[in-house]
Amino acid sequence: MPKVTARTYSRYSLEAITLLGKLIRAARKERKMTAQEVANRAGISRGLLQRIEKGDPKCALGATFEVATIVGVKLFDAQATTLSKHIRQTEDKLALLPKSVRKKVKVADDDQFLVSSLIPCAAIPMTMRETMRHSGMAKR
Repeated sequence: MPKVTARTYSRYSLEAITLLGKLIRAARKERKMTAQEVANRAGISRGLLQRIEKGDPKCALGATFEVATIVGVKLFDAQATTLSKHIRQTEDKLALLPKSVRKKVKVADDDQFLVSSLIPCAAIPMTMRETMRHSGMAKR
């Protein structure tokens, strides 16, 4: 059986989650909605809603955002119409960034020269790639 380790969160994350939970609870009470009403509309249990309102970091992000939307807590300080604009801008930015990020790994070849793994595999001669693959030093 795998060993269970406790997940730790930064103070900033915990405070942000606590703030969101308190904002959700305040908005729910201002709208005079019971916990059961909000839970039913969000499709979650009342217990999960209570954990969200208490700032439990293990609650699902989707459920938390749905509850916030139901009670009227603005997320990202943006209007619903501008959210799609921000999504498109972020997608455009992501399209310009590399699809994956790898740590820089240096591998010594037979001639004691260092070769960076950031060089595309196609640029490394076939014999070098085979050497790296067979030695177990190259990641696939």
